[in-house]
Amino acid sequence: MAVSKSVSCRNCSAEIQESAFEEYHKVCPECDHHHYMSADERLRLLVDDGSFESYDNGLYSLNPLNFPDYEAKLQQDFAKTGLKSEVLAGIAKIGGYPTAVGIADVTIRGGTVGSVAGEKLTRCIERATKERLPLITVSVSGGMRMQEGTLALMQMAKTAAACVEHAKANLFYISVMTDPTFGGTTASFASLGHIIVAEPAARIGFAGPLAVASIREQLPDNFQKAEFLLEHGLIDTIVHRRAMRSLLIDLLDFHSDGLPSSSASHREI
Repeated sequence: MAVSKSVSCRNCSAEIQESAFEEYHKVCPECDHHHYMSADERLRLLVDDGSFESYDNGLYSLNPLNFPDYEAKLQQDFAKTGLKSEVLAGIAKIGGYPTAVGIADVTIRGGTVGSVAGEKLTRCIERATKERLPLITVSVSGGMRMQEGTLALMQMAKTAAACVEHAKANLFYISVMTDPTFGGTTASFASLGHIIVAEPAARIGFAGPLAVASIREQLPDNFQKAEFLLEHGLIDTIVHRRAMRSLLIDLLDFHSDGLPSSSASHREI
């Protein structure tokens, strides 16, 4: 007889049946902790079935600074995910509304942003501007990628500039922050949404916890958690993962200028 596999919650250590873990969209049924999702899993959760058209799949990182073992580590991450970069970008329908989407994957180098991720996000935003589409990004990031040095840091300005042009065209941008969203991601495109949404207890900030600890100041226990940031006005709302798709559809509907979508239904998840 097959042995039922279980997953240990990394927050409360509860043992969760693997099938239930997937059914709950990787949220612990005991403590409600939101575990990591891959870009593919996030895509299936949010967009209309079969509607996603992926772009720029042929882009992948090189090793411009000849950083030791960088290429080998990238190949290991690519093999785990089936992706060639840490961002899945394209156009999909969400509740029937055509939308440009960029979704990060934490499995590839901790979701850090290198030159390819920045290029894919920039092309995604520019495509949204050209085709007059709303934009949704889902961030999970350890910051900018040190193995690519200045080339990675440049992606902050590049993605931010693309967001400005999208906004100048009077187009709508929803930024979704998940755990963790740190560094240059927070300091650039992820904080430029017209609406900024976070999952519960997501860690969000510019400097990571170890860097913050170096200042040797007493900080609140929930410092850099979504709830703290909502209280202080950095984000607009906190939404449970199971309600995220419905919220996105409602926001797209509200900002659609009365244009009907091809499907007004909200898929139950």
